[in-house]
Amino acid sequence: MSKLVPDRLKDLWSRVDSGQLSRDAAQQQQDTLLAEYREVWTQALAGPDMRNLKEALMTELAAYLGTPDVTALEARCRLVGEQLKGDWEGMVTDPRDRGAVERFYARSEGYLLDLMWWHTLEDDASPLAYVLALDFARRCSGHSYLDFGGGVGAGAILFARHGYAVAHADISSTLVDFSKWRFARRQLSVTTIDLTTEGLPRDSFDFITAMDVFEHLVDPVAAVDRLAAALKPGGYLFGRFAADPDPTRPQHIVFDFTPTFQRLAFHGLTEVWKDVWLWGHQAFQKPR
Repeated sequence: MSKLVPDRLKDLWSRVDSGQLSRDAAQQQQDTLLAEYREVWTQALAGPDMRNLKEALMTELAAYLGTPDVTALEARCRLVGEQLKGDWEGMVTDPRDRGAVERFYARSEGYLLDLMWWHTLEDDASPLAYVLALDFARRCSGHSYLDFGGGVGAGAILFARHGYAVAHADISSTLVDFSKWRFARRQLSVTTIDLTTEGLPRDSFDFITAMDVFEHLVDPVAAVDRLAAALKPGGYLFGRFAADPDPTRPQHIVFDFTPTFQRLAFHGLTEVWKDVWLWGHQAFQKPR
């Protein structure tokens, strides 16, 4: 089986450094590899009848919100960062206040707009890490999947399209409701979990993703406990556990992930792979 894309890119650019390959040739190969990821992402989210990803996601969001003007909605999405910053500053005075943080995610429609725009890939290709996670998961056994902090449900849709039994968990009732709607309109099955009122089932999942989630958590160590218990023996946790301070993203409240990694080790979850080239995601395996 071929290497995962970040490993292939690392090898590719090492050939540039050693003079075996030109930078232009390497860039062309990298673009081809990421174009393949984009195609998988687009097919999963846009479907066969609408090939333009941005148009598909904006049209879908407009249908959910009952907004006839898709162009105006796109403009809102492009500028929603300031709204989110204002919402956070208006609702959360202490990032250790779990109730205030949960209210922000439950009430902020802006977060729905922000995530849908992010998934268009117009500004940032990092949502394609979900395709990387799928590629990793398909090399492992099992077909039960959870997206922890799954937001608007895109990761769960991707995995469902590829034959997995999927669950979607989030603390935002707004995002959970939207994800249910997205699955229903695609006639796909999903188990949704509102983390403010429900726990995760024990020993239930072969593969869990936590994509850009831990920097948002009031208690990331407690989240590790929940995820470790939810994984089946031998199962995998795949996520990105890193963040830098960003004044435009005050909802990023965790920057020291040492306690998170220590708790993973406490539960015996061992790092089995790391993306050192593209986005920095890691995979940890639970003991059998």
